Amino acid sequence: MLTGPQKRFLRKEAHNLQPIFQVGKGGVNPNMVSQISDALLARELLKVSVLQNCEVPKEEVAEMLSERTGSELVQVIGRTIILYKESSKNKQIELP
Repeated sequence: MLTGPQKRFLRKEAHNLQPIFQVGKGGVNPNMVSQISDALLARELLKVSVLQNCEVPKEEVAEMLSERTGSELVQVIGRTIILYKESSKNKQIELP
């Protein structure tokens, strides 16, 4: 579980990142979850964009992705979700 200062730090770090995944009409599927998990292992912090044609509410998408990838939900802002998962092999971000 992330603390308030840690979430603020991660939001600041994620500010310049571009979303590398998009959730569309099909919603969240197992293939997408495995790809996001792999990306989290490599990057630790990433953004996911929820398209307007997505039938599932963005809050539900964020919760599903966080739960299924074992990551922490940092923030849902607009249609963008920020996820963080500490990598044991490729640690890049040092939390305060």
